[in-house]
Amino acid sequence: MPLAESKKALVEGLFATHREALQTFFYRRIRTKSDAADLAQDVYLRMLRVTDVDGIRNPGAYLFAVAGNLLKENAAKDRREGRGMAVGDYLTEQQPCGPPEGEHALDDRKRVERLREVLMQLPPKCRAAVVLRYRYELTAPEIAEQLEVSIFMVKKYLGQALAHCRRRMARLG
Repeated sequence: MPLAESKKALVEGLFATHREALQTFFYRRIRTKSDAADLAQDVYLRMLRVTDVDGIRNPGAYLFAVAGNLLKENAAKDRREGRGMAVGDYLTEQQPCGPPEGEHALDDRKRVERLREVLMQLPPKCRAAVVLRYRYELTAPEIAEQLEVSIFMVKKYLGQALAHCRRRMARLG
């Protein structure tokens, strides 16, 4: 089998094995969820362009390294084009669609609004850590990578944020 065909077969096999995990990887990390399949396809195309496939010791790990790099490139592109989501955007996009039902509707709306205010009082990286953890369900290492801080700092930010929210929300109660 010619070299180009064997490389294509290797990449296709690798992609077939990891496609679902790759799409899930992107789905958990991007704002526009419908782009996950397209990003996975971009990884496939990049893998086809690799010249020395035989030099790859762990193809699965390499595949996800390519995916991670693609994710960073897209995030940088989004920031350059002004499409990146600021941390405060999450708070404003979470407005309820309509009035909540039930006798506690007004109380619930007040609590949600108060929580938004309390979160906006946090320093930006602390607030970002909260949003990434509780909205996007990222792990501490993933948050550390996104914020370019240590895992220890992520845990410190989350602890500070939770303590701040408890204190401020208790005043409401």
